[in-house]
Amino acid sequence: MTTTDSSVRLPTSRRFFVWEVAVVLALSLGRSAVYSVVALAERLTEGALGEQQATLHSARSELAVFDVVYQLLDILFALVPVVLVLYIVWLHGQNPFRRFGFDLRRPVSDTLLGIGLFVLIGAGTLVVYGAGRSAGITAELIPADLGDEWWNVPLLLLSAARHGLIEEIVLIAYVFDRFRRIWPRTSMWVIIVAAAVLRGCYHLYQGIGPGIGNLLMGIIFGWIYTRYGRVMPLVIAHFLLDAVAFLAFPLVMGAVGVR
Repeated sequence: MTTTDSSVRLPTSRRFFVWEVAVVLALSLGRSAVYSVVALAERLTEGALGEQQATLHSARSELAVFDVVYQLLDILFALVPVVLVLYIVWLHGQNPFRRFGFDLRRPVSDTLLGIGLFVLIGAGTLVVYGAGRSAGITAELIPADLGDEWWNVPLLLLSAARHGLIEEIVLIAYVFDRFRRIWPRTSMWVIIVAAAVLRGCYHLYQGIGPGIGNLLMGIIFGWIYTRYGRVMPLVIAHFLLDAVAFLAFPLVMGAVGVR
């Protein structure tokens, strides 16, 4: 006969948190960073980056019904690390939604800050992308190549939400929390820059320009999070950035005179 001891606690040593973070990143953004660096190395062997293309979302099947199923499965399984980190924080006796500021306590201020960040980062992205294309260090981005069917719009919006959730909750909220525990005396700027470098790395498959642009975005997002302690504005801003990129990228590029 077994009994349940409700007083059992998870270990909180530095080594435990190091392994915890390593496993979470290996299952999510760290894994993406490794593949992205390898993809950039392969691109560099194929010729000039400026003459290549990088497609972010492509159809997974020629049959529409299976393409939708594959896209939904990609979104579902990509969100598992988000659920994992929320569950881990809950196991440690904390409310992850309040801990990370991922709740609806401040809907107006979160939304306004998110829109402000969207405008700021969006404008910066256009500058970095245009400069990268001119310098030949950025591949031509094709955000979505899924066809014109109506259901691709909600699929792309779901994908934008997926990116906002996994990158901001895992890379910013969770990693910042764990790095503080692993290195309590380290300056927050070291943590901000480290997370920003990782963000830049998993975008390198698009070229060097997007890697630099996302590194700068990571520094701004990291500073905002340490200042306000809420990840919700970052999720909102990231969702808006990706939604516009997926659905209106050619129009935006044409409006600012970038091919």
